[in-house]
Amino acid sequence: MASPHQAEIAEAYRTIQRDICAEIARVDGKADFIKDEWMRPEGGGGLSRILVNGDALEKAGVNFSAVDGVLTPEMSKNLKVEGGNFFATGVSIVMHPFNPFVPIIHMNIRYFELDNGTYWFGGGIDLTPHYVDADDAHFFHKTLKATCDRFDPGYFPRFKNWADDYFYNEHRKETRGIGGIFYDHLSEDATHTKTDLFNFSLALGQLFPALYSKLIEKNRSKPFSESEKHWQYLRRGRYVEFNLIYDRGTRFGLQSNGRVESILMSLPAEARWDYNHQPAEESAEAETLSLLRKGIDWI
Repeated sequence: MASPHQAEIAEAYRTIQRDICAEIARVDGKADFIKDEWMRPEGGGGLSRILVNGDALEKAGVNFSAVDGVLTPEMSKNLKVEGGNFFATGVSIVMHPFNPFVPIIHMNIRYFELDNGTYWFGGGIDLTPHYVDADDAHFFHKTLKATCDRFDPGYFPRFKNWADDYFYNEHRKETRGIGGIFYDHLSEDATHTKTDLFNFSLALGQLFPALYSKLIEKNRSKPFSESEKHWQYLRRGRYVEFNLIYDRGTRFGLQSNGRVESILMSLPAEARWDYNHQPAEESAEAETLSLLRKGIDWI
């Protein structure tokens, strides 16, 4: 089988965007994703699909992009590659629920290629609960492991540790949530062909709708108090901090002159930053903070 080419990869990612939006809108049951197509002056463009004020979801974004052009010095430094022409395509997802007991979720799958033939796949998926639920964490990590194991039994432990290191607010000394998997610069080797890596990327994208739908359905109707909603806003603030300070996708999007509204769709509609907020000892909030650390085996 011939290795997948740029157009094939981009079209497959576009299909994943469509399928995810259809299923998540069905599960939400109230709102649908609006379409916002955009063009990049330097080359390429994308389609942003945004859902707001649904029943389960306050704000959700599923972005597709396929852009090309000349690497700027800033982009080359960020990617640690020499200059030249590039092509990049991918799907990026962030969903912010209404109910504090439904977790925030993020996923990204992407492909990058230089005109000298160098290419790689990257991506990841992670869960950011406002309140950590051990059963949800077990389900999430177990499901990711099963998908990784179909392609390489070494993927999950390697990518799980990578996620713990990547999704980390260094200035707060806490992980963004309960992790997941993260990988970058995957290219063919003696064990994996380009087609294998492409299929792994697609498997993660195809996994997303059923995975998150189950978490929505389990938690969307749980009653919550005003104080629990307040805690959700504070945890959203931590999410914003990570995305604006550390996230590589945000940095690349801005450096490549991507569409700002699409890049920043990952931010919640509402968040809070209370000065030096400290949860009460032995509270559910304090318990969640104690679990925002690297190296936990959720399986």
